[in-house]
Amino acid sequence: MNGIDASPQDTSVDATSLDELVDALAAYHAEPLPGGETPDALAVLKQRIEDEAATCRGLVSGEEDLDRLASLTEWLGQEVERLAPIIEVRGDRLRPSRWYMDYADVRLSDNGRLVITQSAAHDPVPFDYPELADPGHDLASLRVELELRGEMTLSHQALDGYLRRSGDYELARVLTLLQVVEAMAGMRRVLQRRRAGSEGPRPAVMAETMNAFRRYLQLAERHAEFRFPPLVIGVGVSGSGKSRFTRTLVGRLGAVRLSSDNQRLALHGFDPQDLDAPMPVDIYTREATDKTYRRLAACAGILLDAGFMVCVDGTFLEREQRELLRWQAEARGLPVLLVSFEADDETLRRRISKRALRNDRDESLSLAVLAAQQDAFEDFNDEERLHLVRLDSTADNAAETLASLIEEHIRVL
Repeated sequence: MNGIDASPQDTSVDATSLDELVDALAAYHAEPLPGGETPDALAVLKQRIEDEAATCRGLVSGEEDLDRLASLTEWLGQEVERLAPIIEVRGDRLRPSRWYMDYADVRLSDNGRLVITQSAAHDPVPFDYPELADPGHDLASLRVELELRGEMTLSHQALDGYLRRSGDYELARVLTLLQVVEAMAGMRRVLQRRRAGSEGPRPAVMAETMNAFRRYLQLAERHAEFRFPPLVIGVGVSGSGKSRFTRTLVGRLGAVRLSSDNQRLALHGFDPQDLDAPMPVDIYTREATDKTYRRLAACAGILLDAGFMVCVDGTFLEREQRELLRWQAEARGLPVLLVSFEADDETLRRRISKRALRNDRDESLSLAVLAAQQDAFEDFNDEERLHLVRLDSTADNAAETLASLIEEHIRVL
């Protein structure tokens, strides 16, 4: 992505929603690449960082700014070396940027509100981008520009939505690194824009430029900070409200949500976005369920290692399943919270019946599944209760209560 600029005017022009944008991005990144020699992924990234940093250094004169830029460049070098094995493994994913190819002018909207406009033409001075790069650069650049404008909820939703659609959870391991690189690219663009402008060295223009530069710099420094992400395990039978309420954690707290339903579908080659599609095979065997929870645990471990808060949504009928996920946080010395989503039987049955009717499914079979889940549920033991909170999902303020419980018990900052 070559850069996204604010464009609050001209709302009459067709705009793209975040969901549409993320859908298109994930679909593009899933397309097979034509054959040919693939460059060294590590060398490509090192060269990009060197070029961005060198250009910025040549356009900055303040001692404090240069020192901060030097510290950030040093951090990037250390992260590249630390993540070198992962970067090299991802070498087969290198591809041209979506933005250079298809999006000459994309306007991103949110509920009718124009948020940002992206255009490759907004690079004020030609920059020697690599022909092929990790697809994570596109997501990283999108998140950087959203966060620069204070659109944290949309940034969180972009991350969660892209990972869910693409299934590329390994990207999380290098995403923070790529976001710092793209923030540095933002610094370089604002500095070049002033240099390329015709206003001359007027104090007001200089002050505005350096303010924009430091906003990118501050964002990059924030991403480079070490984090202790929590793991939230949402537990509950069908109709308990866990899926609806765990979704609120994405936008509010920046969690990446892992759904057992989505992962189960993906493991069997189905579209995780289409939870109501007919299944030609039985994906609810014991073997399939075990495989699903192992996949949830693996993805949770990747995300926690990468510094992202994780919220897992599943029935978790068995203690063993809950322990498998809980261990991912405890083995890393990270906080974990078990949230039991609860509702009375009448409410559960009403929700299940309504869902079955909406999806044109047999109501009696759906209610039988609910009854079987209730019978099979293994109660929380003493060790689990140390991490457990119970949430009445029928309460009017349940969503606010959930977020407050997490902030209180895990101290999300």
